[in-house]
Amino acid sequence: MEQPRGRPPAVPSGVPAQTRGERARGGPDPGEQSRGEHTHSGPAAPRLVRHSVRGQILDALRAALVSGELAPGEVYSGPALGARFGVSATPVREAMQQLALEGAVEVVPNRGFRVTERGASDLSDLAEIRALIEVPTMLRLARTVDPGRWRALRPLAEAATAAAAKGDRAAYAEADRAFHGAVLAMAGNAQLVDVAAGLHRRAQWPPAGAPVPRRADLVADAAEHTALLEALIAQDLPAAQSLVREHFTRAH
Repeated sequence: MEQPRGRPPAVPSGVPAQTRGERARGGPDPGEQSRGEHTHSGPAAPRLVRHSVRGQILDALRAALVSGELAPGEVYSGPALGARFGVSATPVREAMQQLALEGAVEVVPNRGFRVTERGASDLSDLAEIRALIEVPTMLRLARTVDPGRWRALRPLAEAATAAAAKGDRAAYAEADRAFHGAVLAMAGNAQLVDVAAGLHRRAQWPPAGAPVPRRADLVADAAEHTALLEALIAQDLPAAQSLVREHFTRAH
């Protein structure tokens, strides 16, 4: 069973070490654990509901995908990642199954999960589809939404700017999705928001061999959000139209 290479994903705060209840049951199935793998020891942490742990692990794995800590083409096992997070393999496998549904990883029988390898053309295709969905919606909203509602989005744009300034790719990816999602939510179409969010998340996974986005790239992207928001607040429709189209053209 292959082990994760390089630096392991960061452990999210609040993820417990193995609980007393798990130890009473004998811990994870011994057959799940590879020889030489060790689980975290120490005082038992408060027991959390499984779906809560799974959610925290899922968030951590998504962040690791965006940052490149989970490398395209590499195989990661549930028990090995579980040991690093201080949990059993079960919530890790559950989170990985969700990532498989999203297309981020694929199941490798008896080994674990392989991070999907994609090329630059995949990102271009995703950008094209996102533009077909988001650009017409944003332009329609620019003509119809009251400036006061746009002002309410300033904290989201500021959060993206702060994450970009730190060069935190995972935090920026989350803030970027939040901003785009809040804009699209004004259309009142939950299905549109859900589809766009899935496409957006997939577009944030770096392809194999791609250079790591620089802090300057994140800062420039965040600045486009701020400029667009200010144009919408000012009801400057020509500027808003130009900024929306340029934002998605650059994504290609």
